[in-house]
Amino acid sequence: MSTRRELLRRNDLRLIEFARSLSSADWQRPSLCTGWTNHEVLAHIVYGYQAPPVPMVTEMVRRSGSFDRANCALARQHARRRTPAELIGDLTALIDAPRGIGRVFPPQLLLGDHVIHELDIALAIGREPGVPAEALTAVLETQVRLPNPFIPARSRASGLTLHADDVGWRHGAGPRVTGSAAHLASVLAGRPQALAHLDGDGVATLGARL
Repeated sequence: MSTRRELLRRNDLRLIEFARSLSSADWQRPSLCTGWTNHEVLAHIVYGYQAPPVPMVTEMVRRSGSFDRANCALARQHARRRTPAELIGDLTALIDAPRGIGRVFPPQLLLGDHVIHELDIALAIGREPGVPAEALTAVLETQVRLPNPFIPARSRASGLTLHADDVGWRHGAGPRVTGSAAHLASVLAGRPQALAHLDGDGVATLGARL
């Protein structure tokens, strides 16, 4: 198993334990992912591990070619079909036996997706993020170095010095943005709520790029 795949697996096993700690009320609350409840965020994570390509393409055609709108619709449909408890069981089974696009999607992008969405849930309900430093650092490295047509984190980071002061990670040159790795990753993924936890003369520039 590759180092990236093993990191994804370890993080997903920890994510399951976090998910099991949430209450029914927590799952119904809005997440930081605009328009999705925490339940729908969990459904998205699970669906991404098993989604057959044809339904995704079909839904995109129905949504005028928009991946974002298709993705949102499919997550909501899956949440209506499966309870949070059922989704947690599904995720447990899929970690070692992904299907559909989950079998071929790059593990570093899946890790980023799962970490950011866990932060969407945890920060929305006032929980301290429990994502380990190794996973957060890997996500930040992917965000600033790997082009992503769906989440333009690399362009948001361009021309800034980013410093995750809790894990010792630093990237770039320019106006400074300092904060925890979790809050930096959340903002780079397009969540403005975490901006209040960042410091430095580059925060306004980063905020304007969201």
